[in-house]
Amino acid sequence: MPAVTPTDLTVLPRVPLPTAEQTQRPVVSVTSAPSSFEGEGFPVKRAFAGVDLRLLDPFIHMDEMGEVEYAPGEPKGTPWHPHRGFETVTYIIDGIFDHQDSFGGGGTISNGDTQWMTAGAGILHIEAPPEHLVVSGGLFHGFQLWVNLPKSNKLATPRYQDLRSGEVTLLSSDDGGSLLRVIAGDVAGHQGPGSTHTPMTMIHATVTPGAELELPWRPDFNALVYVMSGDGFVGPQQTPIGTGQLAVMGGPGSGGALRLSAAASQQARYASGLDVVILGGAPIREPVAWAGPFVMNTRAELVQAFEDYQGGRLGQPVPAASPADLPHGDVGGVS
Repeated sequence: MPAVTPTDLTVLPRVPLPTAEQTQRPVVSVTSAPSSFEGEGFPVKRAFAGVDLRLLDPFIHMDEMGEVEYAPGEPKGTPWHPHRGFETVTYIIDGIFDHQDSFGGGGTISNGDTQWMTAGAGILHIEAPPEHLVVSGGLFHGFQLWVNLPKSNKLATPRYQDLRSGEVTLLSSDDGGSLLRVIAGDVAGHQGPGSTHTPMTMIHATVTPGAELELPWRPDFNALVYVMSGDGFVGPQQTPIGTGQLAVMGGPGSGGALRLSAAASQQARYASGLDVVILGGAPIREPVAWAGPFVMNTRAELVQAFEDYQGGRLGQPVPAASPADLPHGDVGGVS
C-alpha cells in the first residue's frame, strides 16, 4: 500500500490507552456500502448509504473510489462540475489524480496525498487521471468525503489545501500493533495537517492481524469507522465488521474512547490486517437541503445555487458544461 507506511512502527509516537473514565462508545449500527459508478464511469462504494444524516452530522457523504486495477485506456475521472456549501476531501491511497478549478487552481495528488477543497460560495472543478495513466492503466484507490459547512461559512471564499503524504502525522497505538495516519484533527495531543472549518478528526488506520486499537476520543464528537479492507471487530462488545462496512458509534456524550481490533486470521489479500477510515466531528445541527452538488440550508438556497451555476456565476469561464453534466439524484456523489 503506497499510502504512507513506515517500516518500523516502534519509532513513532504512541497514543496512550484511554483512562478508566473514558468509556468505550457503543455500536449503533453496521451497514454495508452498495457499489455504484460515478463521474465518467469509475467504480465507487457509497459508504454512508442508508444511514440517517443526523447520525453522520457534520459529514454528508463518502465514496470509496476503487480499489480497481485499470487496463490500458480504462482510467476515468469526472467532467467539469459545480459545488457550493461544503468541503470535499479527496484522499488518494494508490494512483494519481489531476485536479483543476475555475479559479485557476489545481495540481496532482498521488499516493498518500489529500486535496481538501472548500467549495464555499461556489466553484467549478474537474478531476481526471493524467494521460500517461490512461495509456498505461494501473491501480487506483482512494476516497472522497463531503464535510458540511455551517450556515456562517456556506458562502466562504473557495480555497484549496494540498496536503502531501510527508505532512501526515504518523502515530502508533499503545501496543505498537496499529499505524495511525492523522490527516486532520487531534489525536491525544498530536495534530494532523488539515485545517478545517468544522471541528473534526480524520484518520486512516492499519491494524495488524490480531492487534487491538483503543483510542481516546473527544466526547463532543460523533464517531464513524469505515472498513476499506480486512476483517475485524468494533466497540465494547467487539461487533464483527468487514470490508465495505460502516460502523456508526454512539453519538456525542456516549463515551470518550473507541475500540477496534483486527481478526487474527485474514484473507490472503488482506494480509496487512484491517484498514479503516475513522471519522469524528462536532455536529452542526442545522437544516440540510441537499441536491446533487449543492448542500445548503433551505430549498430556496438550492434553487439559487442552480441558477448561479447556470448563469455562470460559480467562477470564471471553463470548458463548456451543461446542466446535463450535473450529478443527478437526491444525494451527492463523488466529485
